Amino acid sequence: MTEDVRNLVLGLIAVGLGALLGWLVRSQLWKRRLRRKQAFFGLPANSESLLVVNRDAGGGELMVVRHDVFALLELAAVIKECGAHAQIVAHDAARQGFGERTEFCVGSPVANRRMAAHLHSLLPGVRVNAEPEPTPDRGAFQIGTERYRLEAGLTEYVLLARLTADQGQEARPVFLLCGQRAVTSQAAGRYLARHHEKLARKYGNNSFVLLLKVVNSQAYGPDVVELVADVTRAAQTPIPTPSARTSHRAK
Repeated sequence: MTEDVRNLVLGLIAVGLGALLGWLVRSQLWKRRLRRKQAFFGLPANSESLLVVNRDAGGGELMVVRHDVFALLELAAVIKECGAHAQIVAHDAARQGFGERTEFCVGSPVANRRMAAHLHSLLPGVRVNAEPEPTPDRGAFQIGTERYRLEAGLTEYVLLARLTADQGQEARPVFLLCGQRAVTSQAAGRYLARHHEKLARKYGNNSFVLLLKVVNSQAYGPDVVELVADVTRAAQTPIPTPSARTSHRAK
């Protein structure tokens, strides 16, 4: 074997080893990211999860409104990436406690009984105005002493929460996507899917409650979303007696 041939063979071996090492490093990084994602969502491989939605007003069968369907698609993609499975359940058919399976509950507590129960049990500092009459406060969120009014198509709010009901790090979480309108649920689902790594770095596997604002949905749909505040403490603290409250409107 001539020196040139030997150098060529050694070069090919070095390239092959380099490619193999690069593949192994990328594979380990991918597996680490997947494990972190699975831990954050409480979705180990082959685990089961629930997608809880309210029924459309169309009848007795499970019919989901369009924007809620889009929210479910965002969440279903996350569940599939984790190697887990999902079951879609109507809000009035969900019968389980906390921590058994990861749950994604989507919709307003006005139409979603399961969401209303979660707010009552887990977030006593949150109230949603369910008045049927068209008043300025209809659909408004009250979080602690702050009030956030709905201005349809212009300024709409949604709560995105990860909760474990104080059952420890190993409990499967409940994710709440509680919006003033269906388009905000889709926005929250997209925000969670896109920012879960950042949220996991900040909160780990702990509970959090974020207030998001969907801006000008009549023009931009669910695409323009702003983080208003981390309202975890206020949402988990029972609302005090009525006092002066601050109203938030679009500027």
